[in-house]
Amino acid sequence: MSKRELDRYDLIQRCIRKAMKESTAATLLRLSVRQIRRLKHAVRTRGASGLIHGNRGNASNRRISEEERKRIATILHKKLYRGFHPTFAAEKLADRHGIDRDPKTIRAIMIAEGLLKPRKGKHRSMHRSWRLRRAHVGELVQFDGSYHQWLERRGGTDMICLVAAIDDASGRIMHAVFGHDEGVFAIFAFWKGYVERHGKPRAVYCDKFSTYKQHIPSVAEQDRKTQFQRAMETLTIEPIFAESPEAKGRVERLFKTLQDRLVKEMRLAGIATIEDANRFLEETFIPWFNTRFFVEPASKENLHQPLIQKERTALDSIFARHDMRTVQNDFTIAHHTRWYQLAETQPVTIRKNERIIVEEWLDHSIHFRLRGKELHYEILPARPKRSAKRIPWVLIATTSAQPTRAPWRPAADHPWRQYTALAVAKKNQKPL
Repeated sequence: MSKRELDRYDLIQRCIRKAMKESTAATLLRLSVRQIRRLKHAVRTRGASGLIHGNRGNASNRRISEEERKRIATILHKKLYRGFHPTFAAEKLADRHGIDRDPKTIRAIMIAEGLLKPRKGKHRSMHRSWRLRRAHVGELVQFDGSYHQWLERRGGTDMICLVAAIDDASGRIMHAVFGHDEGVFAIFAFWKGYVERHGKPRAVYCDKFSTYKQHIPSVAEQDRKTQFQRAMETLTIEPIFAESPEAKGRVERLFKTLQDRLVKEMRLAGIATIEDANRFLEETFIPWFNTRFFVEPASKENLHQPLIQKERTALDSIFARHDMRTVQNDFTIAHHTRWYQLAETQPVTIRKNERIIVEEWLDHSIHFRLRGKELHYEILPARPKRSAKRIPWVLIATTSAQPTRAPWRPAADHPWRQYTALAVAKKNQKPL
């Protein structure tokens, strides 16, 4: 079953237990009440498999034959049909080749063959209206970070970041932590603490900061996901990205309140370090805030899903920075200027030039994973560094520790000397 079907199964079980109304489940799943009743009957009779469609894995009865599909693709690849749009191509296929098919079918074939790039829908201005609160706790959590002089430069601190999450239904601060930045590791540490304490919310509403959403276009669709999106997808938490600050106004108003009240409360308490600020925030301020500004949600049902055992044991791996590396011919891996040697005995078969996942956990330890299995390795020693100042080769040769030899001179009776003496005598000999 897919994660979407497992989520649907959880809501249907709540309806069966009468912990949730059928109309509420229909609104959450975007179905009709009649469909909810049909799914309840299917779950009662066949269990979780009743949510799986019976035709899964089978080809559609209305699918055209593979021979006709190949014939249409061959015709459209011809130079004559270059630049044709689906409607015009369908008309010409019917007129010239006797192939009468719907333009939508032709469009699907052209997209599959790379002959047509689907266009995005036109941007239309939308009417903005007041959005009602969600009905359940954990149905939507607004989340953001705020840089501010929270400690008013006490203890030598200047600008620090407060990361906070507020429930949309009740207005409660679910979790808040002070840190130095809003980077990947700070956000992962925040959400790891959140899900361990409260469970998984159904959706998270945040802005388009680079930690949460990538703005640089890429060729592959999976490359567009940030580390945050990948972690949220693994836990089946839906990230929703606000198009404007006003869209997530609840968390924006929260920071406006905290920058007024929390700063003054910490000033009165004499807090000067981030550790003391986090302790004060958790033990004193958040309980007071939730008591003071709590709003009764429309439903008492809490939609936070508890972590299953598999997810709880994999939290360190989920909330870690994932990178891809290639296994070298000598079964070594390079990562952040360090070399790692894979062990000979592994829980999974490793091949040369295989792509593996490198995980950097919150404690900055390195772990390698392939096909869901963690690999064994050892850290190779660092290579010797080159000297910053290079010595010329001539200087090295002249300053060698070996003793220098005197130049060789031939003896007095050496044939070379005799030949030289004979030549000088012949040159000086006077003619008769």
